[in-house]
Amino acid sequence: MESPRVIVDVQDGIATVTMNRPDKLNGLDFAMFDALVAAARQIRRDRSVRAVILQGAGRGFCAGLDFASVMTQRGRMMRSFFKWGVKKTNLYQEACWCWRELPVPVIAVVHGICYGGGMQIALAADMRIVAPDADCSIMEAKWGLVPDMSGSVTLRELIPMDLAMRLTMTGERFSGVQAQAWGLMSEVSETPLQRAEALAREIATRSPDSVAYTKALFQRSWTAGVRRAFRIESALQLRLMMGRNHREAVAANRQKRAPKFSARTVG
Repeated sequence: MESPRVIVDVQDGIATVTMNRPDKLNGLDFAMFDALVAAARQIRRDRSVRAVILQGAGRGFCAGLDFASVMTQRGRMMRSFFKWGVKKTNLYQEACWCWRELPVPVIAVVHGICYGGGMQIALAADMRIVAPDADCSIMEAKWGLVPDMSGSVTLRELIPMDLAMRLTMTGERFSGVQAQAWGLMSEVSETPLQRAEALAREIATRSPDSVAYTKALFQRSWTAGVRRAFRIESALQLRLMMGRNHREAVAANRQKRAPKFSARTVG
């Protein structure tokens, strides 16, 4: 029996999502695309989840698109470019963007190879912890393509246009240390999984509603004008102040005890 492409393990409010195709360096075939989207949906439904760790099994995070597999299904390959109904993403984009749209923080753990579509999955996470010797590339140029799995949005959020163009046009490879220096990665760690777990545990001690609204606040206001940004922060704050988890945070601080938060109310 074939192993699942993606494994979701939830422990103490932290969901560890593992791309599980180590023999192919977690290359993206249609089964992997479908499994990534399904994993994000599963986590969204589970309101006990406080944070997500996204990683790859084996020797690398993700080697990008498995052309040998995908090109054997040309009909599905073309259909997967379409956006159905009111969706803003096609299948390729949704495999990345689904992590951005979760109401919990997603921390990518990047080690070994992180190429092409794998890089775009990592960039769509809210934070990225990278091993210093990780081997990274926006590699679509090697195949005569452009990054089309949400990379046009996530790259502009993190680095200047001239650097994004250079890395995309050349497909050059760079280390985790260099990726962090440019701003593509959040932190460098010799033990990126352990660092991600520690960060997730720290986040999980806070109100799940305030964490969810913090993610929403910055996503909605980061490029908004001042007036709109102020409206967004006020609206989110008012919702939080009317919630039980805010009341619990206040009570716990006054009583000098650890808070006992309810499951998040944000879907």
